Amino acid sequence: MSDIPVQPTEKTPLAKREERLAWGLLAPTLISVALVVLLPLIAIFWISFKPIGLSDLRPPAPIVKEALRGSGEKLRIEYRVRNSSRTKPIYNVTIADHIPQDIQVLGEVPAECVLENSKIFCSFSELAPGYNEKLVISVAATNEDAAEIAVEKTDPTVSGTADNILTNFEFTLENFARVFDGDQFISVFGVTMFYTVFGTIGALVVGLFAALLLNKSFTGQGILRGLYLFPYVAPVIAVAFSWLILFDPFSGSANALLIQMGVTDQAINFFGERPLALIMVTVFEIWRYFPLSFLFILARMQSIDSEMYEAADMDGASPFQKFWYLSIPQLLGILSVLFLLRFIWTFNKFDDIFLLTGGNAGTRTLTVSVYEQAFAISNIGAGAAVAVVIFICLVVFSLFFFRFISQEEGL
Repeated sequence: MSDIPVQPTEKTPLAKREERLAWGLLAPTLISVALVVLLPLIAIFWISFKPIGLSDLRPPAPIVKEALRGSGEKLRIEYRVRNSSRTKPIYNVTIADHIPQDIQVLGEVPAECVLENSKIFCSFSELAPGYNEKLVISVAATNEDAAEIAVEKTDPTVSGTADNILTNFEFTLENFARVFDGDQFISVFGVTMFYTVFGTIGALVVGLFAALLLNKSFTGQGILRGLYLFPYVAPVIAVAFSWLILFDPFSGSANALLIQMGVTDQAINFFGERPLALIMVTVFEIWRYFPLSFLFILARMQSIDSEMYEAADMDGASPFQKFWYLSIPQLLGILSVLFLLRFIWTFNKFDDIFLLTGGNAGTRTLTVSVYEQAFAISNIGAGAAVAVVIFICLVVFSLFFFRFISQEEGL
């Protein structure tokens, strides 16, 4: 028997109005989220293709400071005019100001200026990079103190045009060439992947075993659960410096204990030697973030029907068999979601590594490179290029996850 095609049902006018109303109600939220997410992302992509340094974030502008100087016959109004940029000229600069009534202009004004009644107007076709000059106008005043106050109250109006590297259409691939130059990127990417993969898997495994321990009712369960949450809720700067003090090579308790036990003859610089420093920051990542996995896994465990375990006990299944054949299949969904979230968060992690090692001793990740390029070297464009690389890596991982792993787990 052949299948009869089902004709799509046409929406009624009421359903169409309800749909338009729903989209109208959701529009402000969707627009707000899009602006919050898309605008910074577009800005990062834009900056990554431009040769922008930290000083370029403030566009070139003419700066004019007015002051009344001297006294008596040497009384004068000074306009200090300068170009804020040392690399970019400013064109068509104009200065307009009003001379207070108590002040009388003596002699001629500078060649760049014109005086009409009590208004002075100055114009410059171009201010060269680093331009810094004074315009001096000799004046007289019956009350110099009052004149000084009047001059301070009036600010000159300044205008000018200059090429802004942030908004022009000058693009370059130099930032990405700097990122991928030599073997440095491969090394940094390898460190990032080691830190992310082992930190993510370690947090999930430790969280799983912690959930198994607390999946039974016993005295003091609430206290132990609170202690499990301490690494996650404690301020990161506090726990990071606690680890630094604990593993300090000169006064740390860990080194003193290892030496007394005869494990080592000399102190170990846990956060200053390769590859031990990378292993230590990865262990710190596991210790600090396993409570999040623990909470989600424990909640999922407690929702599993206990009748399956009772039936397995009647069939003589061992604890390991119950865990492997009953618990793990039920936990695959939440484990997959946690792996995705923790992978993304760990890949973007910056503060833990920066507080522990500053990116030294072989612990420099891509996020640390963003900080170093943008702020330590003052190359905003190169820092943005590294951020774009991080974004692309996470997009590729997310597509791979949803294309293969999530389908296998039924998500």
